[in-house]
Amino acid sequence: MGKENIKGFIFDVDGVLVYQGTVYPGAVEVIDTLRDKGMVLRFLTNSTLKSRKSCAEKLNKAGFRVYDQECITASSATAAYLEGLKPKSCWVMLESEGVDEFKSFTQDSENPQYVVIGDNRSQFDFDHLNKALRLIRKGAHLIGMQSELIDSSMGELELNVGSWVGMLEKASGAQATYIGKPNPYMFELAVRTMGLDKSEIIMVGDRVSTDVKGAQDYEIRALLVKTGEFHQEDLDGDVKPDYILDSVRDLLTIL
Repeated sequence: MGKENIKGFIFDVDGVLVYQGTVYPGAVEVIDTLRDKGMVLRFLTNSTLKSRKSCAEKLNKAGFRVYDQECITASSATAAYLEGLKPKSCWVMLESEGVDEFKSFTQDSENPQYVVIGDNRSQFDFDHLNKALRLIRKGAHLIGMQSELIDSSMGELELNVGSWVGMLEKASGAQATYIGKPNPYMFELAVRTMGLDKSEIIMVGDRVSTDVKGAQDYEIRALLVKTGEFHQEDLDGDVKPDYILDSVRDLLTIL
C-alpha cells in the first residue's frame, strides 16, 4: 500500500476508532499522522443518533482532531438525500442530535410525503409503528436511514434501524430506500466532498457486510480491521477486503 497513490482515507467510527466508549490504542496518533501528511480524511458512521456536529464533538472530546465537515452520519446523509428530492413534507422518526440535520424540512406526522426512519428508540412503540404503517399504506414513501439489523456499539446487543424498517416493509408491501452503508449514496457523498478519484481513497472499517462491501461496490478499496463488530467468520463469505489489519494502529506500519 505504501507505494500506491493514496491521498485520502474514509474511516468508519464505531469499531475502528472507538468502541463502546473506549478509544482504540494508537487511533488518535494514526489520525494525527495522516492529517500531518496532508491526507484528506472523512469519518463515515451509520449512526443516526449523531449529527455531523455531535459526531465531531464526541471524537474531539476523545482526543481526536476532527472537523464537522469531515463527518458524515447516516442522518446527515439522509438529510442530504432528501434535499435532492425537495419533499413537500416528511415525518422523521428519530431521537437525539441526529434530528438537527432535518431542521429545514417541513415536518408532518399526519400526511407526510416521506416517512423517514432512524433510531427512534423509545418511540418505536405500538402506536407509532402502526401509525407509520398506515401512512405508508396510504402512499407515503419509506426511507430507512440505514439497513443494519443489529448493533452492539453502545454495549448490549440491540435492534438496529434496518430491523424496524424491514418490519414496515414486510407489513406494508412497500420497498424502502436505504441511505447508510453499504448503500452507494453514503460513499458517493463522501467522495464528492473529498475532491479525489476513487482510486486514491481507502475505506477503513470493521464490518465486511457494510464497510467493505459498500466501498468495493462503489469501486473504493477497503481495509478491514479485526476490531469492533468483526467476527472471523466474516471472511468466509464472497466479499474479501483488499487489506486486513489487526487494528487501526497498524495502519501506519504499512504506509
